[in-house]
Amino acid sequence: MSLRDWFASKRNTSTKLDVAAMNTRLTDEEICKLWTQCYNCHQNIPTKELENNLLVCTHCGYHFRIGAHKRIMQICDEFQEMDADLLPADPLSFTDTEPYLKRQAGAHKKTGLNEAVVTGIGTIGAEKLALAVMDFTYLGGSMGSVVGEKITRLIEKAFEDRLAVVVVSSSGGARMQEGTFSLMQMVKTGAALSRLHEAGLLYISVLTEPTFGGVTASYGTLGDITIAEEGARVGFAGRRVIEQTIRQKLPADFQTANYLLKYGQVDMVLPRQELTGMLVNLIRLHRLSSGLTPVEQA
Repeated sequence: MSLRDWFASKRNTSTKLDVAAMNTRLTDEEICKLWTQCYNCHQNIPTKELENNLLVCTHCGYHFRIGAHKRIMQICDEFQEMDADLLPADPLSFTDTEPYLKRQAGAHKKTGLNEAVVTGIGTIGAEKLALAVMDFTYLGGSMGSVVGEKITRLIEKAFEDRLAVVVVSSSGGARMQEGTFSLMQMVKTGAALSRLHEAGLLYISVLTEPTFGGVTASYGTLGDITIAEEGARVGFAGRRVIEQTIRQKLPADFQTANYLLKYGQVDMVLPRQELTGMLVNLIRLHRLSSGLTPVEQA
């Protein structure tokens, strides 16, 4: 048999489909709804089981990335969103491979969000807090002028109502399409947090996978208490950029949550299942030590 004949026989074999059997199978989309493959251990996990475990792999403990709304649902009993209608502009009329406004429209269609952060006032049990949660799915969680403005407004609201502030970060850094306008948000959010600190109010920064660039260099690492989620990578520049710059191979665990804990850059590393309980305890402890009562916070 020639090579051509061999390929022809394989082609004929592969086109013989069992239509009756196919009609009883689930589509790929339906299968994906029932099962999710872990990116780390590659085990197939029932999606319902994965969601019940807060999107943490039941086999290896890998923490899947989650969006802002799902994170808020995991943390808060109640939540009232602020500044939901605050929309980004295009101050530089920026275009790279496509116009910035088109990128914004695509991100909105993909995520249903108007920006890369959701802010508002929430409650966990009897504790009230000002909460901001970033969403990496929206333009890589990049920090633009609206992200900075929403977080600053949230901090100012917390200052007025004497609330603890919790920011859950997940970002690739400053948004290049806004240039200096984006970089200014580092100073603006830092100044607001300084005022909060002077008032003796609590700020907890939660770093999740991944947190880099201008967010790490600003409000991401300015917390009175800094918590890293298990498995998170946190840094300023990326690993490859650093290695190319210093011409050295970095440790395998470089920029991981446990690496940061080892060198004192974060206060604790927690699995996702323990985060809410720890936030409640920290906020309550600070409230009691500062003499505030839940009634005074309301």
